[in-house]
Amino acid sequence: MIEWFDDLALGMRFKSGNVQITESDIQQFGAVSGDLNPLHFDETYAKTTIFRGRIAHGMLSLSYLSTVLGTQLPGAGSIFLSASVRFKAPVRIGDTVNATCTVREINSDKGRVTFDTMCKVGDVAVIEGEATVKVPSRARA
Repeated sequence: MIEWFDDLALGMRFKSGNVQITESDIQQFGAVSGDLNPLHFDETYAKTTIFRGRIAHGMLSLSYLSTVLGTQLPGAGSIFLSASVRFKAPVRIGDTVNATCTVREINSDKGRVTFDTMCKVGDVAVIEGEATVKVPSRARA
């Protein structure tokens, strides 16, 4: 785990563990978020949509990027400032999601780091985007 701004370098990359999406994940995420869209819970309804079946909440997969940024790169003490994402493909129950964050830009004046972010299922990118994080510095600690 990298915890300090001073230790970051362009191109550094960290990944989440492979996370398999379960029925329980869908149920719990819906309960916590309040997103009870039938697309996530009702197979009969979901079959009538462009997805032709139930899909996981996009924000559930997106949360795995927050896991990487909050626990690995940069980790404890980091502050998630912003994110911009594109949902590229659906994630379904049983799919295994892997999140990756790569240092793209380091702003030494503000102590901010911009990451390229991606979630994949196998070789398919399901989420692409960027995130900006404020990272603690040894010099400022």
